[in-house]
Amino acid sequence: MFSNIGIPGLILILIVALIVFGPSKLPEIGKAVGSSVKEFKNATKGILNDDDKSDGKKNI
Repeated sequence: MFSNIGIPGLILILIVALIVFGPSKLPEIGKAVGSSVKEFKNATKGILNDDDKSDGKKNI
């Protein structure tokens, strides 16, 4: 999805974010995005683990 951005595009996105949100808000936004990604990963691991457990117990 984002494989064609490259370093110049990433720098441009960061500069625009710095202008729009300001330097004081960027750490808060980064922390919120990081915690959201962490929660999403944990949720998907939980779903995959539930599927693995249910495959072992087949109801006949």
